[in-house]
Parts: sequence; C-alpha cells; structure tokens
Amino acid sequence: MPAKRLSMRKIREVLRLKWGNGMSNRRIAAGSGIGRPTVSEYLRRAEEAGLSWPLPDDLNDARLERLLFPPPPDLPAQKRGIPDWAHIHGELKQKGVTLFLLWQEYRANHPDGYQYSWFCEHYRAWQGKLDMVMRQDHRAGEKLFVDYAGQTVPIIDRATGEIREAQIFVAVLGASNYTYAEATWSQSLPDWIGSHVRCLHFLGGVPELVVPDNLRSGVSKAHHYEPDTNPTYQDMASHYGVAVLPARVRKPRDKAKVEGGVLIVERWILAVLRHRQFFSLVELNAVIRELLEKLNARPFRKLPGCRREHFEQLDQPVLQPLPAEPYVYAEWKKARVHIDYHVAIEGHYYSVPYALIKKEVEVRITRNTIECFHKGNRVASHQRSHHKGRHTTVTAHMPESHRQAGEWSPERLMRWASKTGPATEKLIQTVLGSRKHPQQAYRSCLGILRLSKPYGDERLEAACRRALTLGSCRYKSIESILKHRLDEQPLEAQQELALPDTHDNIRGPAYYH
Repeated sequence: MPAKRLSMRKIREVLRLKWGNGMSNRRIAAGSGIGRPTVSEYLRRAEEAGLSWPLPDDLNDARLERLLFPPPPDLPAQKRGIPDWAHIHGELKQKGVTLFLLWQEYRANHPDGYQYSWFCEHYRAWQGKLDMVMRQDHRAGEKLFVDYAGQTVPIIDRATGEIREAQIFVAVLGASNYTYAEATWSQSLPDWIGSHVRCLHFLGGVPELVVPDNLRSGVSKAHHYEPDTNPTYQDMASHYGVAVLPARVRKPRDKAKVEGGVLIVERWILAVLRHRQFFSLVELNAVIRELLEKLNARPFRKLPGCRREHFEQLDQPVLQPLPAEPYVYAEWKKARVHIDYHVAIEGHYYSVPYALIKKEVEVRITRNTIECFHKGNRVASHQRSHHKGRHTTVTAHMPESHRQAGEWSPERLMRWASKTGPATEKLIQTVLGSRKHPQQAYRSCLGILRLSKPYGDERLEAACRRALTLGSCRYKSIESILKHRLDEQPLEAQQELALPDTHDNIRGPAYYH
C-alpha cells in the first residue's frame, strides 16, 4: 500500500471500471494512473467489505472509507513464508502461468502468507533490475490516442482583417489507425472536452481507453506514475464509461500512434490547405471533414485495405455503445462555504445546508446548473444564474431561526416600509445597502418595521426621520429613540446639542497660521 491513501473518488472509479465495465486490473491501473498492486488491494478490500456495483446511493465517502480501511489485524511474522522469487520468475516464462496462479500456490503452502498485493509488489521490486522495453500491442477497440497538431491554420475575420490561428485536434484508434481531426479556436478545457465528444460521436462508439498527452487541459498535474486527471475530463470519461490513460512524461513510445497520426494529418490535410484562405471555423471544419474522408479511404502502402475498412472490421464491432445523451460540459471548482451558508460562483451566491458553514465543497458547473458536493454526496442543486451580487437560496438550507426571514425580499421590505412613511422607506433602503448581502440585513429590517406594532406608524416614522438625521440607522438606535420618546421632540432641539462654532478650547484654522 502506498504511504498516501487514494481519494474516495479515485477508489470509486476503480470499482466502477472493474465491476461496472469488467476491465482487467492491468487496464484499470493504467487508466487510473495507479499501480496494479494498489488496484488489487482496493478490490480485495471492497470484496471483503461485501460491496458490489453499483454502490448504494446512501454510501458516502466517510462510510466507504470505514468499510475499506478497518483497523488491521496483527499477524505474527513467523507464520509467513518468503516466496522464492527466482523460482517464480522462471515459472512465469511458461505459457498460461500468471502471478495470481503462483500466489494461489504460495498461499496453499503458506496459509498465513502475504496477500496478493504484497506478493505482486515485492516481485516487481525483485524484477525491477531488468531494463525491459514495453511492447505496445493495440487490441481492437482498446485505445484512442488524442493530441494537438503542431501546425495551426489561419482564419481571417472578414470585418476587421484580423488573423486568428485555429488549433487542430487529432485522434487515432490504435488497432485500425482510423483518424479524426477538427479545428478549434484554442486548446482550452471547453474546446478539449468538446473535441472528445464530437470525436466519439464520429466513431459511433466508445473505446476502453483514451490516451492523451500531458496537456494541461486533460491532466491537472503531470506525474510519471500517478498523473492527476482534470476533474472535468474525468467527469466526461465517467459519462462515456471510458478510462483515461495519460502518456508518461518524456516517454514518446506511449504516444507514438497519435504522433504518427498527427504527421499524417499534417501531410495529407494541412499541407493541402496551405494556399487556401478561410474566413470561419465552420468553413475550415467542413473542408477538413472532406479531406478526412479521403484520408481514411486511402489504401495502406504495406497492408491490404484502408483505415476505414480496418475500422469497420476491427474497432467498430467492439466499441462500447454511446450513452443516450451526449456529455454536457461541466467545470469543477472547490469553494469554501461562507458564514451565510452560501458559496460564490462567478459573483452569484448559491445556498448549501447551513451545517457546512466554513467547510470546503466541490462545485460542478454546467451551462444551466450548479451542483455542490461534500465528500462525494450532492448537497445542493440550483439553476445557474448570471446575476452578480444576488442570492439563490433554498429554504431547507437555512437554520430554523432564519427561515422566517427567508421568505422576504428587499422589494417586499421596501413596500412595507413605504406604507409607514418616506423616512422609514429611506432608512430601510439604507440598512439593506449597508450589508454585502441583503439577506444579512433582513432580520434588522424586520425588527425595525415591527416596532410599529407597539409604538404605531406615526411614531416609527418620526423615529426613522430622527435616526436619518443622526446617521444612526441601527435597530437599537431606533428602539432607543422610541423608548425615551425622543421622536416626540422637535428636530431643532436635537440640533442644539451640537458643538458650538466658538469655544475656548476650539482654536480654529487661524491658530495654525
């Protein structure tokens, strides 16, 4: 087991790929960017915990962690035998012999011996002195390699004459070399995800693995052993039931297929377009699609058939079916819940349950929705709003003491205040504008307006007029005015309390000259 435990999201992904998609441990390890012994260990723990796919809806990350990682039992070291690694290495050379079979034989002789994950990990460590070169055998429907071409295509703005360079996305299936290409404005995350979606629908199915380069849009943090896939990219992969296997850093063999595809696209598509002018992205993609059809129908030089024929014979029959609906682009962000139980997304505030105040949540942002997650559980869902500075609040998210105020709005408060008088209306407007979030002033406004019940509208209006003159628009100030009947005194009497213009202790501006 690694020193740092995997996140529950990544563990859920391992379980989905194994039990939901039926992938081998080797493929899961490659697609998830973790070691095969680690995959085996988590699957073993999940089986021992009695879990199955799909996981129960009420199984949150905290419960899942308790099930997978109970306190380990103490096993005496003398009861365990050390495998003969040289013998095991020799046995593996025989046809049909696997590490799992050899581990089973080892456990038959040593019932209290080490688990399969330890067995594999230590064998690989013993084997690590061998410098082996990986041979890539691409099975039908297995891998889709994706990258951007080094060349760009200029597009001219008809109105201004400005030239903008379009990026060229390229995808190649490993078994058939069937190729897809399209132009986008950038290599940003929305364009990157959109190209994948259109590519999969062009293929009419989904491969087992997508192999990208360590592009920032696809891989948040490049790493030789455990690259971190962008959450949005992972979300897209989960939607289509495909695993993402980023190419290793400085390992050109991992992406040789797509680099060859990029070279082919540059020679047979981009080179053909070098003397043509384009005035829109739609126009460019229409021409690319025509040349792409010719490229896939072009006969191989050393093999019979063409890319399309090989695709129809090899890849197409074994591709996984597309989901009923295409993926809706979503971005993931982390946000801290404010003390008013709202999170800020692009200047708008969305409520979450008040128990999550000051805690961190993950926010999934689509074109129309905002979803908030805490420890893998969805805790809030809202229609997306583009009104900055405003709030979207669900009454159920509020504490009991705030729910009565939750039914109010600034407009409703202003209408109530206007019925009392113009001074009251102006004071309520001032109180609402004094807070960063208007909801934070609701309780104060309600308290002020409800003073009309014991004191009457006329006295409240006079108290608000005096409070505005004093510049003190707090509830306690107005309550004090009414309690001490200061509202019944003329405003001139109050103004007489101001400091005089002349006094022995007031030097005046002439003193300093």
